[in-house]
Amino acid sequence: MPYVNIKITKTGATAEQKAELIKGATELLQRVLNKNPATTVVIIDEVETDNWGMNGETVTARNAKTRPR
Repeated sequence: MPYVNIKITKTGATAEQKAELIKGATELLQRVLNKNPATTVVIIDEVETDNWGMNGETVTARNAKTRPR
């Protein structure tokens, strides 16, 4: 029973985009590893940008620098 955990920042992924990620991950495991889609679990965790960091700063801070004022 494969378990896939996708973590993304909470920046507005639509329900349709999330459904596409779930479908795509499931199809990939079926195609590459011959896993049964009926027992493949895919979970998407949306993380607040204050809780996601890169290069020593939060995504919130990084986004603030790149957004036009």
